[in-house]
Amino acid sequence: MTSKLEQLQDILTPVIEALGYKCWGIEYISQGRHSVLRVYIDHDNGILIEDCETVSRQLSAVMDVEDPISSEYTLEVSSPGMDRPLFTLEQFAAFVGEQVKIRLRSPVEERRNFQGLIRSVEDQDVVVQMGEFEYLLPIDLIEKANILPNFE
Repeated sequence: MTSKLEQLQDILTPVIEALGYKCWGIEYISQGRHSVLRVYIDHDNGILIEDCETVSRQLSAVMDVEDPISSEYTLEVSSPGMDRPLFTLEQFAAFVGEQVKIRLRSPVEERRNFQGLIRSVEDQDVVVQMGEFEYLLPIDLIEKANILPNFE
């Protein structure tokens, strides 16, 4: 995890939790002058647009004071949705048995993209089954992971 992302989590998570929500995850995509700060919030009762607006207003105020991002950026506050991104080992463990799509920062067994069933979490690895093969994917190598919704 980058130090910028850790800094943003340290600043934003307490604000989100103080408002009564869970901070599901934070993505910071630095693209020169057009960066995006995407914050996913969750709640046992679900997330409505009003919830996103409330959190967005509070986070904007905190970001203006703390000013951890020196360039221009767009703040997006969203629910994780059905294709929710997974950020932590605990989140992967909660979705054992679900289909997932994972992109790695660097290859494991000459692959960066995996799509399969989350079998388990072992130490710092996510175990993904693809067909008859199982892959141990280190959490530190996972760049992006999303649940694949089942509409059956």
